[in-house]
Amino acid sequence: QVQLVESGGGLVQPGGSLRLSCAASGSIFSINVMRWFRQAPGKPRELVADITSGGSTYYVNSVKGRFTISRDNAKNTVGLQMNSLKPEDTAVYYCNGDIRTYGSSRSVTYWGQGTQVTVSS
Repeated sequence: QVQLVESGGGLVQPGGSLRLSCAASGSIFSINVMRWFRQAPGKPRELVADITSGGSTYYVNSVKGRFTISRDNAKNTVGLQMNSLKPEDTAVYYCNGDIRTYGSSRSVTYWGQGTQVTVSS
């Protein structure tokens, strides 16, 4: 079985910074893409950023220049550095990964439980 556990959420003032981390554990053979999603109250879940095993990244336009996604392939972790935070960044943030386990020939997408980020003065 595979688990993804996020950490690092909290309350921050506008203009502040937070760093989210997500650690994958279990019988992991390989991880292809790792992603961060967020969901604000009353809104659909949206993809914030993703990163391939080779380090290629994608960012939604609203966070470009403010957020940075990174990963440690050896530790099966992904991080999201969030700077210049705005109230509209308030949401539950989820990590997600396409993970192949030992003994399996295909990847499955796993989700973390989410961590709350609140940007407010």
